[in-house]
Amino acid sequence: MSTIISHITNTILAIGESFWFLVDVLRNICLGRIRIGEVLKQMYEQGIQSIIIIALTSLASGVVLALQSSVVLERFGAKEFIAPLVALSLVRELSPVFTALIFSGKAGARITAELGAMNVNSQILATRTMGVDPIEFLVLPRFLGCFLVLPVLTVFSELVGIFGGYMIGVYEANVPSTFYINQTIDSIRYVDFFSGFFKVFFFSILIGWTCCFQGYVARGGSLGVGRFTTKAVAFSYIFVIISNTLLTKLILVYWG
Repeated sequence: MSTIISHITNTILAIGESFWFLVDVLRNICLGRIRIGEVLKQMYEQGIQSIIIIALTSLASGVVLALQSSVVLERFGAKEFIAPLVALSLVRELSPVFTALIFSGKAGARITAELGAMNVNSQILATRTMGVDPIEFLVLPRFLGCFLVLPVLTVFSELVGIFGGYMIGVYEANVPSTFYINQTIDSIRYVDFFSGFFKVFFFSILIGWTCCFQGYVARGGSLGVGRFTTKAVAFSYIFVIISNTLLTKLILVYWG
C-alpha cells in the first residue's frame, strides 16, 4: 500500500515539475530570450534527421491508400473519387499524425538524449554555475526548433503522400492525370488543410515539452539516459494519439 501511495505521490510531483518547466520555457520566450542562431541550427538538425524516413513513410502511405481505395471504389464504379479520398485522408489525419509520431521517435529521442547526457555529466549544472540559464541556453532552442520545424515536415509529408497516390491513381487505376490533379485541388478546402495544420502545433508543443523535460531531469548515468529517452518517446506517442482524438472531435464540432 505504501508503495502505491509513494508511486502516486511521485507521479503528482513529476507532473507539477513538468508544468513549472513549461512555464519557465514560455517565460523565456515572452521575455525574448531567444538565440536565433541556435534555433535555426536545431531546426536544420531536427529536420534533416527526420526528413528521409518521413518521406518514405508518406510515400508508402499515399501508395497504399490509393491501392486499397482503387480496389474498393472500382467495385462501385467510383474510381474518380480516388484523388479526393487520398488527399483528404492525408491532409486531415494521416500526415499530421504519422509525421508527429516519426518525429518523436527520431528528433524527439535525440533531444532527450542530448539533454540527458548533459545533465548526467553535470554540464547543465556547470552552465548554471557560470550564470547562464540552462533553460534559455539549452532547452529553448530545441523546444522552438521542434515547434517550428514539425509543421514544415507535415506539409512536406502531405505533398509526398499525395504524389504517391497520384502515381497509383494515374498509372495503376488509369485515372487521367489532369483529372486526378484537378480533383485533388478541388477536394482540399481551407478548412481541410488548416484542420490538420492546427493539430500539428499542439503536437509540436507536446513533443518538445515532453522530450526536453525528460532530458532535463534525466539521471542515473548512461543507463538512465536511455531509460528517460525511451520514456520521452513513449509519452510523446501517447500524448499525440490522445490529443489527436480530442482535437479531431473538437474540429468536427466547430469546423466540420
